[in-house]
Amino acid sequence: MSNRITASDEDIERADLHQLRDMVARYRRIFNGSGYGFWEWDLSAHSIDWSGGFWESLGYGEEDMARVSDAHQLPDFIHPEDREIMLGAVREHLRSSEPLNTSYRILTKNNDYVWTQVRANSIRDEYGRVVYISGVNFDITELKNVEAALRESESRQKRIIQASNDGIWEWYADRQGFHFSNRCWEHAGYHEKDDVVMRGQNRLSVWRSHIHPQDLPKFDQTLADHMAGRAPFDIEYRIFGKDGDIRWIRARGRASFDAEGRPVRMSGTNMDITDIKRAEERVVQAKETAEKANQAKSDFLSSMSHELRTPLNAILGYAQLFQYDHNLTVSQVDNAREIRKAGEHLLRLINDVLDLAKIESGRMTFSLEPVLVSRVVAECFTLIQPPADASGIRLQVSMNQLESTYVVADNTRLKQALLNLISNAVKYNQVGGDVDVTLIKLDDKWLRISVSDTGQGIPEDRQHEVFQPFNRLSAEYSKIEGSGVGLVITKQLVEMMGGKLAFESREGEGTEFWMDLPLSTEWNQDLVSPPSEEPEAFNQEPEALVLDQPRRILYVEDNPSNIRLMQQVVSRYPKLSLEVAEEAFLGIYKARSELPDVIILDINLPGMDGYEALSVLKRDPVTAKIPVIGLSANAMPYDVERGKNAGFFDYLTKPVEINHLVLTLKRLLVSE
Repeated sequence: MSNRITASDEDIERADLHQLRDMVARYRRIFNGSGYGFWEWDLSAHSIDWSGGFWESLGYGEEDMARVSDAHQLPDFIHPEDREIMLGAVREHLRSSEPLNTSYRILTKNNDYVWTQVRANSIRDEYGRVVYISGVNFDITELKNVEAALRESESRQKRIIQASNDGIWEWYADRQGFHFSNRCWEHAGYHEKDDVVMRGQNRLSVWRSHIHPQDLPKFDQTLADHMAGRAPFDIEYRIFGKDGDIRWIRARGRASFDAEGRPVRMSGTNMDITDIKRAEERVVQAKETAEKANQAKSDFLSSMSHELRTPLNAILGYAQLFQYDHNLTVSQVDNAREIRKAGEHLLRLINDVLDLAKIESGRMTFSLEPVLVSRVVAECFTLIQPPADASGIRLQVSMNQLESTYVVADNTRLKQALLNLISNAVKYNQVGGDVDVTLIKLDDKWLRISVSDTGQGIPEDRQHEVFQPFNRLSAEYSKIEGSGVGLVITKQLVEMMGGKLAFESREGEGTEFWMDLPLSTEWNQDLVSPPSEEPEAFNQEPEALVLDQPRRILYVEDNPSNIRLMQQVVSRYPKLSLEVAEEAFLGIYKARSELPDVIILDINLPGMDGYEALSVLKRDPVTAKIPVIGLSANAMPYDVERGKNAGFFDYLTKPVEINHLVLTLKRLLVSE
């Protein structure tokens, strides 16, 4: 006997009993150590003779061998979905004599399934009938898991590509061809089987024929730059679709190069950005439309100047007359003072907005002539002295022997600009601070009028926002009144008079603004300001409100003046009481806990506006049936319509007409 691992038929014939036993033992060790299942199926006896450690690796022992050796019981170990596959493979082998090669899942002792591969062949008798089928089983679970992971990865990639709506393309140098995914052609309106794709031409040539002629040179140059390593391939270009419509494509890709720097492959994506491009066009059109609308708004506000000023002047005039009526009670005097204070503030806001509108529309008129600067400064000091004294602020002026100096300006507009600078220096100063106005002759052509204060200054990171319209640099959250357009107007007024406006500020130390205006050598007489318009009178009797029982009103408002006004109105009616909440969240809480008869809700509230608060109240079963009256300064017709559609019982505008408010309360509180 040789020392070979396997023995030939001649070796087996010559072997004695001892050698045969050694041979069988050696084969058994090989079989058992391999983990494979070697078997032979005796079809006549329906028994299967197993060798090797296959079943042991599945957890089965000697007590299970009778079952696995019974050909009738073996299918019970095969996964139900795979039994027919295995039996079909056996039948095909018996019919065709081709080697048996199949796989299926087999049950382990722990009731799990593992994948096994079966390879076998058969021995037939002299009549061609199969007598034995001999084969091997081995575990391929790991292989199947890898295959499943690969399939899932491929499916995931496919799903991602399909969801992204991006087309995929790739160029191969060795094949001199392009691959385009179906999505690329769908971007152009085609399907995979369309003739334009399948007519045998080079697909890159077909694609290039669809690129807009004006974009083709850019496409070629971008591709050449990328192949030369000069730039990434990222380009937007137009293509003609199947129906002749123009589509926008953004193509991005990257080439791979060999060791010699030659491109061997390039892969990339096509994204359809037609909707984005059309949206950009709409934005441009909308911007142009908005600019036209803004111009129309400015024109409208300019034309409304007289209509806005006349009733406001009447209000301020009668408010001042109340001061001469010594029969008024203290409460009435306070009411008149609040009317005048609010009216004057409103007049300043309207003046600022109207002036800004005039400037934007180009309708601001100027009369440039020699103006005596010292006179303008004195007039401004006269107007600013009372509020300065109230805060203990010292107003000082340094003429530097320039008392008789004239500048070329519009007298009214120069006074307006300087008054705004001095007013800001007082408003944003500290109590007991200083405001200095200084005249400096820069040269023979320019005079500088400087206004400095000792306030908190402007933070450096916000100084670029100073001349932005309606930007008050967070002062809107303080008690300092203003519109946020004063400096914008001042800058534009100075520049339209041929001057310059600039500033310096140091946080914690103060701010200095200055105007540089052209000097004038001509003398001009004092200018007299035009007289103000005479106010018109009106009279209206208060509406009665008779209640048969006490009623409670919840007023959600954050403005102290408006709160005081409402308190005065309610105090006229003995059976009417008023509860105030100065922000929306507190108002919602009080509405739930106190259940008032009526809620008066301001629209412009911090944190949560009136519409949001109304929505919360209407969704809550506890407060849903409480009538809510809206109150807002937004007085345009569409604002009123929006308020009523939102669910307000009524929508009142500021300044509130008290009789309208009382009539609304009467509808809600007085029993018929």
